[in-house]
Amino acid sequence: MHYDASKAPDPQEWLELDESERIDAVIAYHKCAKKPVGQDKTLHAIAHVIVETQVATGDATVVLATLDRLTREGLDRHDAIHAIGSVLMGIVLDVLKSPEGKHVDINAQYGRELAELTAANWRSS
Repeated sequence: MHYDASKAPDPQEWLELDESERIDAVIAYHKCAKKPVGQDKTLHAIAHVIVETQVATGDATVVLATLDRLTREGLDRHDAIHAIGSVLMGIVLDVLKSPEGKHVDINAQYGRELAELTAANWRSS
């Protein structure tokens, strides 16, 4: 599969790939497009894959609506994927750093933070 972050992948085709194929497709896109991936290309690709999979599955989260809103606010689709992925990875990092036994409702926090995410605050971060 050829992945292009500027276009939504066909949901059925995307979901038929296994996780490693999705990750490889995202890495290949960034390499061919000469897009930066930060210090860890695999972690960068995993964030893309999670967000794209949530969009493709019509997940009960507000990811698709957030993606649509961010693009209406002026982000290109790739930057909107990054913005959503950064919220997700921030939550994961917070959970990993939290004291053992502390309960965090990740889905509720994800929904709240995505609702607060705007193109303007993403650009300023």
